[in-house]
Amino acid sequence: MRSPLTMRKNWQSYIHRILLAIAALVAIGVIVGSVSWVLVVGLTVYLVWTLVQAIKLHQWLYSPVNKSKLPESHGLWGDLFDGIHKLQQGHNDAQDRLRTMINRVQESANALNDAVIMTDALGAMEWWNKSATHYLGFIQRSDHGQPIYNLIRTPAFKTYFEQKNYDEPIELSSPAKPHIVLRFRITLFGEDDRLIIAQDITRVHNLEQMRKDFVSNVSHELRTPLTVISGYLETLSGNSDSLPPIWKRALNTMSLQANRMEQLISDLLLLAKFETIDQNQAQKETSIHHLLESIKSDAVALSGDQGHKINLTNSVDGSFIGDENQLRSAFSNIIFNAVKYTPAEGEVDIHWWSDREGVHLSVKDSGVGFDPIHIPRLTERFYRADPSRHKDTGGSGLGLAIVKHVLRNHDGELEVKSSLGLGSEFVCHFPKLRHVENETKPHV
Repeated sequence: MRSPLTMRKNWQSYIHRILLAIAALVAIGVIVGSVSWVLVVGLTVYLVWTLVQAIKLHQWLYSPVNKSKLPESHGLWGDLFDGIHKLQQGHNDAQDRLRTMINRVQESANALNDAVIMTDALGAMEWWNKSATHYLGFIQRSDHGQPIYNLIRTPAFKTYFEQKNYDEPIELSSPAKPHIVLRFRITLFGEDDRLIIAQDITRVHNLEQMRKDFVSNVSHELRTPLTVISGYLETLSGNSDSLPPIWKRALNTMSLQANRMEQLISDLLLLAKFETIDQNQAQKETSIHHLLESIKSDAVALSGDQGHKINLTNSVDGSFIGDENQLRSAFSNIIFNAVKYTPAEGEVDIHWWSDREGVHLSVKDSGVGFDPIHIPRLTERFYRADPSRHKDTGGSGLGLAIVKHVLRNHDGELEVKSSLGLGSEFVCHFPKLRHVENETKPHV
């Protein structure tokens, strides 16, 4: 690339040449006795020569033939041809490097086992790798430019694609191979373009289904013999007056453990039911006010003589679209936990309210709380933030797992806040579409 000093010297040289040419024409005009005609002829020749050079430049730039052959010229036009030629070479080199890089990226993407798809902001398919062809059945010739939700014809995928909230993946069966289960993740880039990655999780999905089926089947099989055992224990306990004291203690211990096992089996069966339930069942109008009043009464009974202060505030006008049985299980789990883990004469605040985001249930207690490090795992099966409290509370460790699946069936999310010694707050967030307004006044 030429330096500014070199370019300045060239311009000075061009100006000197023009001045010398004009001076020469004036001198010739003085000699022949007609300065104006000599200047006209000289300028006409120069304009013709300039037009010829412009035609050469036009043919060189826009003619597909002899594109690489540089037109011959000198002076200002020669420098222009040389400069444009160098810019063209630099542009071609940059294109080659970019093309090489794109080819390497595409080769790398084609080597992946996961399906990779690129679409524009409207979902038109721009590029995909070989795995996408294998898993999703895309056809290169006919599917290019097609909206991706016309090829993955699942309403859930179209909703997921358009909502632009991709914090969590979505799992769907492959449209080309229904026996394959894919986990879709979408990333936004550019001007709302999408990078879609679909991972084959069929093996994990099948293992998870086997685990669910095993737990459900075992729970069903255990219920019958446990019922028999509990029945005999109840019979023996009814005649415990004639038994030695050591047998009374043994019967009491066995009855307690049998009750715990029955509760565990009931929770396992309930969890298995909520995991596989049809979400269409969660489409009925439900009175949350009456539901919470009923759960509050049960919570007061659970508190007994411990003197908990349980407050219920409902500031929502209207009903809720959902399954009352599922909601009762979820809300009662959260509220009963708050009572169990709050010391005697403690306080539990239940608040049902709405805002622009949706409707929400908050359950806040003045209990012992727990370390926030446990929050990400609280909804796992059998996970307990403090295992030492299990014997005192009698929980199965499945309550919050049930809550998670109920909220998922109602398009909701669970938010947990807690600190050691400062109590806990569990908040259930539901979308606004679940709220149905009516003329019923809010209850307090």
